[in-house]
Amino acid sequence: MLFKFIVVLFMFIIVYSLGSGLFYLVRDRSNSTRVVKALTWRIGLSLFLFILLLVAYALGWIVPHQI
Repeated sequence: MLFKFIVVLFMFIIVYSLGSGLFYLVRDRSNSTRVVKALTWRIGLSLFLFILLLVAYALGWIVPHQI
C-alpha cells in the first residue's frame, strides 16, 4: 500500500511540474529559464519513477495481473 501511495504521489508531482511549465510558457514574458527547469524536473521525475517501477518489479514488490 505504501508503494502505491509513493507512485501516486510521484504522478501528482509530475503533473504539477508539467502544469507549472505550461504556466511559465504562457505567462512568463522574460527570457528566464523557468520553463526549461520545470520540464527538466518533469523528465527527471518520470525517469526516476520508471526506474523505480522496474526495480520494484525485479524485486517482486509489484506483480502484474494475470489475464
